[in-house]
Amino acid sequence: MTELSRRHFVLRHGLAGLSLAGLSPRAMAQPASSRRKLVVILLRGAVDGLSVVAPWGDPAYAAARPSLALGSPGTEGGVLRLDSLFGLHPALAPLMPFWSEGSLGFVHASGSPDPTRSHFDAQDYLESGTPGRKSTPDGWMNRLVAQLPGSAGPTRALNMGATPPRILAGPAPVATLGLGPRALDRKAIDQPAMQAGLARLYAEDPALARTFQSTAEGRGQMQRSMAAGSESVPDPTATPVMAMSATHPPSAESADRGAASARSFAADARRLGQLIRRDPKTQLAFTSVGGWDTHVNQGAAQGQLANKLASLAQGLEALAQGLGDSWRDSVVVVMSEFGRTVRENGTGGTDHGRGNVMWLLGGAVAGGRVLGEWPGLDTAALAEGRDLAVVTDYRHVLAPLLQRHLGVQDAGLAAVFPQLPAWAGTPGGLRLLRA
Repeated sequence: MTELSRRHFVLRHGLAGLSLAGLSPRAMAQPASSRRKLVVILLRGAVDGLSVVAPWGDPAYAAARPSLALGSPGTEGGVLRLDSLFGLHPALAPLMPFWSEGSLGFVHASGSPDPTRSHFDAQDYLESGTPGRKSTPDGWMNRLVAQLPGSAGPTRALNMGATPPRILAGPAPVATLGLGPRALDRKAIDQPAMQAGLARLYAEDPALARTFQSTAEGRGQMQRSMAAGSESVPDPTATPVMAMSATHPPSAESADRGAASARSFAADARRLGQLIRRDPKTQLAFTSVGGWDTHVNQGAAQGQLANKLASLAQGLEALAQGLGDSWRDSVVVVMSEFGRTVRENGTGGTDHGRGNVMWLLGGAVAGGRVLGEWPGLDTAALAEGRDLAVVTDYRHVLAPLLQRHLGVQDAGLAAVFPQLPAWAGTPGGLRLLRA
């Protein structure tokens, strides 16, 4: 890699500070720390980051992918220009207004320092926050709940999906929103007689009693938050909502681990944003989207991957709309367990790789930039001679968000990421947030 291309990716300064203009009276009445939201979206299956944010200016990119490489900006099916080296996949065109206004950015060549190519191990490490250590019993977002300033409640952390994720496993209560517009419809558990009976049943076991109390309180809080202005329509396939203290990760037989499809996410994302906005006690949210394991017929500007990315972009747009004025105080992180090989395989796809790209969206993001040192795609620069190298540890992207956005102290950060190595990049770390 040339010295000029290395200098091209020296981190740049952040954008100007946020104005409070436009905040609703209710939002202005909340303490600043409790207004701030963090939404994490995990793309299960290892999305191809070299297609999401394609290094069209790196000569080795097109050479390694004769049929999968995206063209240069302005060509048919070409990337949407981000800068002189990177371009966005054309299926993600709906997100370009966020880039232009500075509320969308990327950190390339990022990921886990553990070299596993197993979907299951890599997802576990990403969600536990302790790469390489299998014995960690809980997830980093569950540990984060206890480190946030202020008092916690049953809806402070929210999961959207059909199964409890590893990232939220632990003792802190987690409210779970099922999929579909009928997820918040009243169920048997909402009946006072049923609740009284269950309370008596669990009274002899303090842990179960606390879990049940969190379940009832979480459901009630979410139903009250969404009662006004609901835009739901009946959906007989919806999954019910419940609250839980997740203590075990879900069993899984595929890389998707029960995650919703990109199309399903597009349908549910607006509702997730509305719930976060309407419940001032919700600060953390997580969901996952599956279907990114593209070994065969991946496609370039069109095809399998492009279709999924188009649905994902639609969902992220809907999430922003649902968040409304809370978007100003939100950070949305999109990440995946690892990237995919630089070279395409013999079946028109890509195999399990290493480095990937992390997405950052939201009004609190200092966007309009691709951050992180770019190692290049020359053979000598590749991890094990085949993959984009991991230059930026994913925890070094999350850590400043936890501290500068959510107000987590140094001791709290050490509890969330107990194995976090010292930052070896630009002094002060990645400048991810507006002042």
